[in-house]
Amino acid sequence: MGLTPQEAECLAPVQVLWPLVICPLCSPGGAQGRPTRAGRGGEGTGPGCSSLRLRPLPAPSSGLLQPPPARLCSGCPLLSLSPRTASPVSPEGSRALARRLLDLECPTTWGLASVFSSRTSRKSALRAENTMAEGEGYRNPTEVQMSQLVLPCHTNQRGELSVGQLLKWIDATACLSAERHAGCPCVTASMDDIYFEHTISVGQVVNIKAKVNRAFNSSMEVGIHVASEDLCSENQWNVCKALATFVAHRELSKVKLKQTMPQTEEEKTEHSVAAERRRMRLVYADTIKDLLANCVIQDDLESRDCSHMVPAEKTRVESVELVLPPHANHQGNTFGGQIMAWMENVATIAASRLCRAHPTLKAIEMFHFRGPSQVGDRLVFKAIVNNAFKHSMEVGVCVEAYRQEAETHRRHINSAFMTFVVLDADDQPQMLPWIRPQPGDGERRYREASARKKIRLDRKYIVSCKQAEMPLSVPWDPSNQVCLSYNNVSSLKMLVAKDNWVLSSEINQVRLYTLEEDKFLSFHMEMLVHVDAAQAFLLLSDLRRRPEWDKHYRSAELVQQVDEDDAIYHVISPPLGSDPKPQDFVILASRRKPCDNGDPYVIALRSVTLPTHRETPEYRRRETLCSGFCFWREGDQLTKVSYYNQATTGLLNYVTTNVTGLSSEFYTTFKACSPLVGVESKHTTKPKIRRRKDLLPAARFGLHCLREALQLRTPFQP
Repeated sequence: MGLTPQEAECLAPVQVLWPLVICPLCSPGGAQGRPTRAGRGGEGTGPGCSSLRLRPLPAPSSGLLQPPPARLCSGCPLLSLSPRTASPVSPEGSRALARRLLDLECPTTWGLASVFSSRTSRKSALRAENTMAEGEGYRNPTEVQMSQLVLPCHTNQRGELSVGQLLKWIDATACLSAERHAGCPCVTASMDDIYFEHTISVGQVVNIKAKVNRAFNSSMEVGIHVASEDLCSENQWNVCKALATFVAHRELSKVKLKQTMPQTEEEKTEHSVAAERRRMRLVYADTIKDLLANCVIQDDLESRDCSHMVPAEKTRVESVELVLPPHANHQGNTFGGQIMAWMENVATIAASRLCRAHPTLKAIEMFHFRGPSQVGDRLVFKAIVNNAFKHSMEVGVCVEAYRQEAETHRRHINSAFMTFVVLDADDQPQMLPWIRPQPGDGERRYREASARKKIRLDRKYIVSCKQAEMPLSVPWDPSNQVCLSYNNVSSLKMLVAKDNWVLSSEINQVRLYTLEEDKFLSFHMEMLVHVDAAQAFLLLSDLRRRPEWDKHYRSAELVQQVDEDDAIYHVISPPLGSDPKPQDFVILASRRKPCDNGDPYVIALRSVTLPTHRETPEYRRRETLCSGFCFWREGDQLTKVSYYNQATTGLLNYVTTNVTGLSSEFYTTFKACSPLVGVESKHTTKPKIRRRKDLLPAARFGLHCLREALQLRTPFQP
């Protein structure tokens, strides 16, 4: 289709005033008769092309655009336009004209149609992406970077970057990353615990990187890394890491986010563990309630000298802020980073009233936005010191919103707990005065602060600790059950995400991989079985049924059903080698169903310590650090089963013997799978995990292979 006379009349002055860049070898009379690409050689560039000439188009003799001379190439791209413009055209007319130009398909059409060629645009974009990839390497498509020079206006009373200002930058960077993935506006839902490792001074640079770790239905987890840089010495420091949850929002339709596609080992690990972190966030409130209900917080108020105690009421702060347009984000809501900055401000005032000095913010417990706020709202910030420990204090901050002064009802929109310290000249924390809480709510907040301190310590030393730094067995109690379950599942998922596994052996389509890393020898085995993934998951998730099919299990007693997906077992195994004592384990088993398509079913196992099941002379206590199963659905009634284990000292001899080929037990056991099928099918009266008549013959064979593999993988460890 061509242009209408009216459209051609609009373009007539344009083609005269906008000259076209033509290669001299591609211009009429040139050697090639083709246009060149400006600024680079390659396809479409005549040999020896080193300069460009401006050649204005001839004015048309009629109201229609004239086709190019036969010696000129059709589709010659418009590479450079002068800044001059033609007669003004309305926006609606411009858009309509652009759509018409994009529809031009005649091969002899010359002019703006070729400029907007979608094929040329796609090729150019692809070349640009390839060039960037070659120059910078792989980069996550959701990654957003922000660099800010710290100026005096950004600092606090100590000449250091204000944490409130840093929170603004963090929230803005994370929001841009979330919106890049979602393609629509996003709002901050929560910000996980933040631990500040380093302060930032005037003149230094703050470098913030944010990227989406995982997307769920309408929410996503964004990982943030903050570092500081000294431009004079080129030294760099890690400041903090943070995890934020953002929710995509559209006014007229429900949002269904696309899934992220992790590429690197780090991205795969964060993507896998994000589901378990989300689980922790959802049960956080229940964890606090259970801790306060089941644990007795030591009451030491009566033993303290009241003359040296500071009344908590002296630290109370209340401040109101009117939300103005500069405080709103691009969606019209109050900027989440601004609210967090105001919260940090009142918390600092409350902490200063206790210590009579300039405190330093060391940690922030989860920000949780419970409701929205808009321009025109009045925000009331309330802060008070809940408890003072030896070298730190906890300040609680609450935010309420109301619209008009006459309103009596206020909306609770946010709350957080911040930990402050007071540093001396050597940057060492000083001792703080005791706090005397008010009766009633003050004493309740005092005890809750002690409970939260325990949770923070559990998270720091159980969740954040590296595997090499953790003891094999961690004491379990209701107060740290969420952290232990998280560590159990996340440790296995991080082991699964490793991309440097080495294939040690393969026989009968069963593969054995090894990995030497962080002073651990890990191994994993995988095979395909003809059984549904959900069924295999259920068969192995209850350790009480394991003695029915595994001769290396004498008994497995359920000690405590922690919740629907977590349980603690006491396992008895036969003696190993020349040791006459049977072995026992106290195992925390955590099972997880897939969160999204493509995720595996997971059964994670690790040792814990229980006061009711201590080590006894009757058994030889053994421990496992990280082990478990993953089940991937490969097709209808076809599942890939993988077993992972970080070998402990008790298991090391068995693993190295099989890996190096000094033992044939691995191979002989799997060769015996086929004849066992017939034996099992004849003895249907034996105790079964489920009835054999419900399974196809192929599924029975796959189940036998699975069982024999479990017997082989460790004759003495779950």
